[in-house]
Amino acid sequence: MKKNMLTQAICGALISSACIAPAYAGEAELLQKIEKLAAELEAIKAELAASRKKNEPGTEAPQTVNQSAAAAVPVSANVDVQIQELRKELTKTVISGYGEVAYSRPRNASDQAQTDVKRAVIGVTHRFDSKTKMVAEFEWEHAIASKSDDGEAAVEQLYVEHELKPGLSAKAGLFLIPTGFMNTSHEPTAFYGVHRNFVETAIIPTTWREAGLGMSGSHLNGVSWDLGLTTGFNLTKWDAASADGRESPLGAIHQEGQNAKSKDLSLHAALNWRGVPGLLVGGSAFSGKAGHGTKAFAANDARVTLWELHGRYNPGPLDLSALYARGTISNTADLNLTFVGNPNPVPSAFAGWYVQAAYLTWKDSDYSLTPFVRYEQFNTAKSYAPVPLGLGVLPTDDEKVMTFGLSFKIGEGVVVKTDYQKFRQDNSRDRYNLGVGYAF
Repeated sequence: MKKNMLTQAICGALISSACIAPAYAGEAELLQKIEKLAAELEAIKAELAASRKKNEPGTEAPQTVNQSAAAAVPVSANVDVQIQELRKELTKTVISGYGEVAYSRPRNASDQAQTDVKRAVIGVTHRFDSKTKMVAEFEWEHAIASKSDDGEAAVEQLYVEHELKPGLSAKAGLFLIPTGFMNTSHEPTAFYGVHRNFVETAIIPTTWREAGLGMSGSHLNGVSWDLGLTTGFNLTKWDAASADGRESPLGAIHQEGQNAKSKDLSLHAALNWRGVPGLLVGGSAFSGKAGHGTKAFAANDARVTLWELHGRYNPGPLDLSALYARGTISNTADLNLTFVGNPNPVPSAFAGWYVQAAYLTWKDSDYSLTPFVRYEQFNTAKSYAPVPLGLGVLPTDDEKVMTFGLSFKIGEGVVVKTDYQKFRQDNSRDRYNLGVGYAF
């Protein structure tokens, strides 16, 4: 019984800490804590009831046990009330956002230095009740969006989500695919480096979203999972004369919810484990056809598949992470024959990986400084489907990039970053970067 009381006291302390959580704590994270505490409370109540039954009058030392149980009841009731109050607090409309501005200067071509307002994002989350919410994000890239400019205005997310029971929810709409680290957590305060890493932009397109249905689950043992049926890629968009496909094969054919062809739907799944403090390991997979039965198209049976494995260990000041991703596009030989003479046919495979280490070297109440180093290797055209001799394009070599940098945080919502990137294959891309970003 003392164990029960101790557990309840811990629950009360955790609830109190959730009540005073700083403003930068994510609403989803806070809600997850609340639901976890609710589940723990129910388990404690069940255990208490079992103890009461076991120690009914006539059993050994009934008075002592019942007195302990009576003392524990107010704690349970208090925790239950606090949970309900926190749920009410979450029933509201929340405005969020993030943005970043970056300066890049090629090491050997200072005349090509550029400054870019990379993106500005406004998010709206509205809770209809403690179980149902709407999430929307609107993004502007490169400062100006018009017909004659490079900028873009886009709906990054737009979905509704309903909690079916604690730890299980379903959603419908346009949402980010849960793959890797960065696709669902890409605010400038959440990653190291002025620019997003190459593996999670060239191999895994960011910010990659699809329209459809999804389910998510989380468990007290640290396991969480996602499943979904969504739109997929559209291979009819491939432009073999453009460099877009060489920069990011999937980025060149994603649909982003814009009149997305939907004859061929795709499936995705993700599994993560956080059972040890500071440790995250997981992986994900996505697969679906990309031809959509298009008339006279040479690759209606083409299938896009992408999978990745990732791990992160962040027990304190040290932050270690690694990720491997590989994608394939099958049945493209006939399509590539129609592209003969163009520089960028459809690759059959593309892949990349990186390892990264960071260390929080200094922190006080307002500021922190974290140096980091990252090594990544990636190839957006690792192989092509066989075509007659002399008509194909040779695979490219892996690009290898070392990035050394610093992140200087002001509070938890603003970051100033600087880094230097060294390219192995094409050293004309070596560059210095400086950026500032925010998230709230």
